[in-house]
Amino acid sequence: MPAIECARQRKVDRYPMTSKIYPSPEAALEGLLFDGMTIMSGGFGLVGNPESLIPVIRASGVKSLTVISNNAGADGFGLWMLLQSRQIRKMISSYVGENKLFEQQFLSGELELELTPQGTLAERIRAGGAGIPAFYTPTGVGTVVADGKPVEEFEGKLYVRERWLRADLSIIKAWKADSEGNLIFRKTARNFNAPMAAAGKVTVVEVSEIVPDGTLDPDAVHVPGIYVDRIVKSTVSENRIEKLTTRARKENN
Repeated sequence: MPAIECARQRKVDRYPMTSKIYPSPEAALEGLLFDGMTIMSGGFGLVGNPESLIPVIRASGVKSLTVISNNAGADGFGLWMLLQSRQIRKMISSYVGENKLFEQQFLSGELELELTPQGTLAERIRAGGAGIPAFYTPTGVGTVVADGKPVEEFEGKLYVRERWLRADLSIIKAWKADSEGNLIFRKTARNFNAPMAAAGKVTVVEVSEIVPDGTLDPDAVHVPGIYVDRIVKSTVSENRIEKLTTRARKENN
């Protein structure tokens, strides 16, 4: 039986599905982690990172992970933890940024990196959730991004073919959820979290607040509960600011 099916069976055996809500991040990830798996992790910079779930993955000791995320956190924060513990074998992302550990591991050949333009990364994830195996985009034509990929001409313009992205597990962070897994994100925390919810075989969501059923305005729901398997309340929520810029206050005349 495939590992993910075994995981789902264990989930049903231990936690009767009267609710999607789990008591702790450890319980929410129990039975889902295995060596060599692919994980999608939400977040953009330091915003919308699944801060409570990543430490559980680190503590589990799983290795040889392929992680799909816009970036890999920052020093001491987010996916940096899994880089520091050498549990990530490959990153599929669009921004190395100022993560020195990410940079060092890539330049030394220790970490495999599939660098993807940000919009293309978002569309590859969305395509994975929508069941679209491939699509064409002009982004990257004539650059190393297109190396080894089919390029075709449509109406006089060249387009490179990109493949969908899917994962064994998506870990995302939302602002509010009800017991059915309907999700609302807060402002820019919506970023990659929303499309990743649909692209994982199993989706685990940590949320700042779990509200009673019927509380959420259906028109305000960003992700419907059909895409969510497990919910847990956040135990870590630092809400860090990556770059704090201030200006001097004008003195009153």
